[in-house]
Amino acid sequence: MGQQNQELRKAGLKVTTPRVKILEILENAEERHMSAEEVYRVLLGANEEVGLATVYRVLTQFETAGLVTRHNFDSGHSVFELVRGDHHDHMVCVDSGKVIEFHNSQIEQLQRDIAEQHGFELVDHSLVLYVKPKES
Repeated sequence: MGQQNQELRKAGLKVTTPRVKILEILENAEERHMSAEEVYRVLLGANEEVGLATVYRVLTQFETAGLVTRHNFDSGHSVFELVRGDHHDHMVCVDSGKVIEFHNSQIEQLQRDIAEQHGFELVDHSLVLYVKPKES
């Protein structure tokens, strides 16, 4: 738990058991994108006494502190991803909801070029491709 304590303090957050547990879940999850409900289910499975409202509150605090990024990939369904410092974009399967991360340097350069052509400097962006399995 030491590492989580340091991360929370560095983000300016007081170390509390719910915060440590939720950060631990996000760090150890196989799926890098988790909804508040999924985090809550993991807590329930581990017999942790943390309510769903607390999970939402902690994830929002993490977002404000820059520990997680919130993505709204489809109608109002938010998922949270730990900020790891590696820029990537996302593909979301419209059939399964699976999120696939990818990085493409040509797409990155093209976006910078487009911003520049319009007299701007690109400071941030979010690219989400909605995909489905190809028909055989």
